[in-house]
Amino acid sequence: MKKVIIHAEIYTGETVIADGFVRFEKEISAVGNMSEYVPESGEEVIDATGSRLMPGFIDIHSHGGYGVDNMDGDADGIDRMIAAMHREGITSYFPTTMTQSSENIEKALIGIRKAAKKNPVIQGIHLEGPFISAVFKGAQPEEHIKLPDAALMSRWQDLSGGLIRLVTYAPETSDATAFEKYCLDNRIVLSVGHSDARRRQLQQSKATHITHLFNAQRGLHHREPGVTGHAFLEDGIYAEMIVDGLHIDPEMVKIAFKQKGADRIELITDAMRAKGMGDGISELGGQKVIVKEGQARLESGNLAGSVLEFQDAFRNIIAFTGCSILDAVKMSSVNQAREFGLVRKGGITPGKDADMALLSDAFNVELTISYGQTVFKKNGK
Repeated sequence: MKKVIIHAEIYTGETVIADGFVRFEKEISAVGNMSEYVPESGEEVIDATGSRLMPGFIDIHSHGGYGVDNMDGDADGIDRMIAAMHREGITSYFPTTMTQSSENIEKALIGIRKAAKKNPVIQGIHLEGPFISAVFKGAQPEEHIKLPDAALMSRWQDLSGGLIRLVTYAPETSDATAFEKYCLDNRIVLSVGHSDARRRQLQQSKATHITHLFNAQRGLHHREPGVTGHAFLEDGIYAEMIVDGLHIDPEMVKIAFKQKGADRIELITDAMRAKGMGDGISELGGQKVIVKEGQARLESGNLAGSVLEFQDAFRNIIAFTGCSILDAVKMSSVNQAREFGLVRKGGITPGKDADMALLSDAFNVELTISYGQTVFKKNGK
C-alpha cells in the first residue's frame, strides 16, 4: 500500500525541507515541499506535524542488546534483537563479533548468515578482533588474540556468505600485507582498533577506518600522535565514536568533531547483550558484566561495551558539539552508507529504500519505517 508522510521537517541527508512530504512503498517515490503535495486516492496518510523525519540509523558496531549477543550464533535471537532495535531508529545493522576462539567466531558467523537470509536489515558483519593487540585488549579476552591471518580471514568470509564488510585489527602486531590485500580485494574495510600502533606504522597500513576513536588505542601524545592522532591527521579516515558521555568525555567529543568534521565521523553504540535490560548482571564473551546506572563494567572496573541506544547517541552528539541536526544525520547514516557502498541507504530521496525514523523535538523516536513497513510506533503517536 502506498503511504505518504506529510508536514514533516525532513532531513534528506543533503538538505532540509522545513515542511515537506515523502511518498513511498518499499522504496521512496517522491519527496518535496508541502506546497507541491497533491493527495492520491487510496494512500495511507501519516501526519508528522511537529516531528523530524530522517534516514534510518545505521549501526555498524554493536555486539548485541535486549538479551541477545551476536556471539550466541542464534539466528532467531538476532532477528528478535533487531526487531527491538527498531525502537532506537535503527534500520541497517552490522552484527559485530568479538575476540573469541575460532570455533565460537565461526558459530557466530554462521548464525548471522542465517539471520541475514530472512532479515535484510543486516547489511554486513563487523569482525572486531581477534587480530588485535594485547596491550589494548579492553574487554576482549587475551587468550584468543591472533595475528592477522589472510587464510583464516578467507575461511571466515566464506562461512559468513561474504557478509564481512569491516574488520578491526592491530596492524603493528605483524606484517599484515597479505591480510590487508585479501581484505581490500574482498571489499572489507580495514579498521585500526585495540591497537598500540605508532603513527609511522599506521602510515604504512591500508586502514581507512578507526574503531571507537579514543577507546582501546594508543592515544594522542605530544611526542607520538598514536592511533588517535593518526585519525586526526588523515582527512580520508572515518572514525567511529561511542557518544554516551562515558567512553569519551563530552569535550573530547567536541575536539574530535572540530578535527574530523561531520563527513568523517560515524556514531556507533558498541552495545552489548545488556542493552535494554536495565541494571543487573550480564556477560560479554564469557566475562561477568555489571550494569549500573547506564554503565556496563567488568569486575575489574573496566568499561565493557555499552548499553547506549542510538537515538541517545544522536541527541548527545548535538548536545556535546553544538552541531546541526543535518550534521548529526550525516554521522548517523549518510557516512556509513557512503563508506560501505550502501547505495540504497542513508538518504531520503526517490529510489532509495524507505528506511526512515521520525523523531520528536526532544529526539525521541516516534516511528521507524523499514523497507516501507512501520516496524515501531510509539504509544500515543
